[in-house]
Amino acid sequence: MPQDYHSLITAMRGLFTDDAEQFIPLHAPAFKGKEKEYLNECIDSTFVSSVGPFVDRIERDVAQYTGSRYAIACVNGTAALHIALLLSGVQPGDLVITQSLSFVATANAIRYAGADPIFLDIDPSNLALSAPALQAFLEEECSVNLRKECVHTASGRRVRAVVPMHSFGFCADALALKQIADSYGLALIEDAAESLGSFIGDQHSGTLGTFGTLSFNGNKTITAGGGGIILTQDEELAKKAKHLTTQAKQPHAWKFYHDQTAYNYRMPNLNAALLCAQLEQLPGFLGVKRQLANAYAALVEQHNSTQKEPIEFLLEPQGQTSNYWLCCMLMPNLEARDGFLEQANARGFMSRPAWELLHTLPMFKRCLVPAALIHSQSTYERLVNIPSSPYHLA
Repeated sequence: MPQDYHSLITAMRGLFTDDAEQFIPLHAPAFKGKEKEYLNECIDSTFVSSVGPFVDRIERDVAQYTGSRYAIACVNGTAALHIALLLSGVQPGDLVITQSLSFVATANAIRYAGADPIFLDIDPSNLALSAPALQAFLEEECSVNLRKECVHTASGRRVRAVVPMHSFGFCADALALKQIADSYGLALIEDAAESLGSFIGDQHSGTLGTFGTLSFNGNKTITAGGGGIILTQDEELAKKAKHLTTQAKQPHAWKFYHDQTAYNYRMPNLNAALLCAQLEQLPGFLGVKRQLANAYAALVEQHNSTQKEPIEFLLEPQGQTSNYWLCCMLMPNLEARDGFLEQANARGFMSRPAWELLHTLPMFKRCLVPAALIHSQSTYERLVNIPSSPYHLA
């Protein structure tokens, strides 16, 4: 019989509202700044598509905030990841290392490039790709050939990149992953879709690898309705990224000359206008989300004082600053997870499990899983995300 979480859910709901009938979403956007002002300015200018001052501004502002030398605005985070993979040299038939505990877009983008993902386990301390698992796989199953390419020994296929995903706002150990990737000639591409405002030491997530990619979907800490950003420190790669995302059109006053097959991936000025207003409010949003995470942690601790099977509320690992995009709890087991989810959602307190592990999805079932995904499976069976909007209703 699943445990009764009524008291805990009531206390958690009380952080938002005293109205027992009010629905609490998992993560809703907050529009409290200059969103309407900037959108009206954009509409009045008639520049609502992929050319306009707000697109240029958001690139400058995001680069400044993250400490990245360059930021290239895209239509969404998946498009950003696709371009990052292509510019890292990923080609059809290649292999790309990632984690199974991730949103499906991570592996989908690898497939867009014609490659196949290799799924490794996560580090339970940060829910991201495990550096020891990466080291073990490369040492035991790969080699570097005379062309200095990393090759998967059994299949003879080239391994080209490593793509950790910074899960729920917690950060991968990107410094360790980069050191390993560099030693095998692999590009490190950080899927930082969920981690705007998260730092490893004093470095923003997404700025340690060859590329980092951000998302501004409607459920992210700040949103453009859609939208993504490619981060890189390399000037030449930044120029190529902008070229590929704008149909590879050569600049000219009136000619339409395109020099390679490319993509219509540029962020529209309309979305950029919304995002500029959102970015201005990011420090306040992060502060509120941190207060909410601390309040949840205190409620879970209070709950655990009367229980035999405690819940673990996930707090940022030492040396990291999390944006607490989605607050996470680890339930004692699968039965407890499903019990909490059923009770919480029945009471309008929107809660969700982790994504289905990617290697179990039909389109990825034949992909390489070189070792047991022990921590990925355990996290999948126990993790619950609870409401984490960047405001308090109460």
